[in-house]
Amino acid sequence: MKTLFRTAVLCTAALLLSACKIVETVPFVDIPRYMGLWYQISANEVSFNEGLVGVTAEYTLLEDGSVEVLNKGYQDTLDGELNQITGNATIWDEETNSKLKVVFPGAPDLPYPNYLIVVLDEVDYQYAVVTDPFEYTLFVLSRTPQMSDNTYAMILGELETLGVDTSDLILTPQAVD
Repeated sequence: MKTLFRTAVLCTAALLLSACKIVETVPFVDIPRYMGLWYQISANEVSFNEGLVGVTAEYTLLEDGSVEVLNKGYQDTLDGELNQITGNATIWDEETNSKLKVVFPGAPDLPYPNYLIVVLDEVDYQYAVVTDPFEYTLFVLSRTPQMSDNTYAMILGELETLGVDTSDLILTPQAVD
């Protein structure tokens, strides 16, 4: 019965995915350059990041070509309780490296990439924007805890051009350097 239910869920997800428009990803990501620490500047608040501030994601390239993902954030205040989770990402599209599948403990192992890099500072790798095929999640990331208003506005403009809804983005408080 469990197998039948899981198959039904996966088939439904596949049908929904095939019916939706998938946002265009960046043409190429140099994975080693993408590795390291990223600060969350803003995000759509969803169940797993609700109330988190000081959020970071740290990516480490492993010997097998997969990526360790360490997400950290503090509950409600910058000195609140630390929440962290470690997952694993695999490159889904090796031609562009801009579509990855990330799996965290306790989360469903989806049959499609759920980490789509849709905006990237392709020169210096100083900012990126990540979403999923349904645009349920949306994360604006930066190598620094703060981002200039001009850069943030430019990113929002790029997202608008891509047809990505930014109306649910919430700025993420970060510690000031």
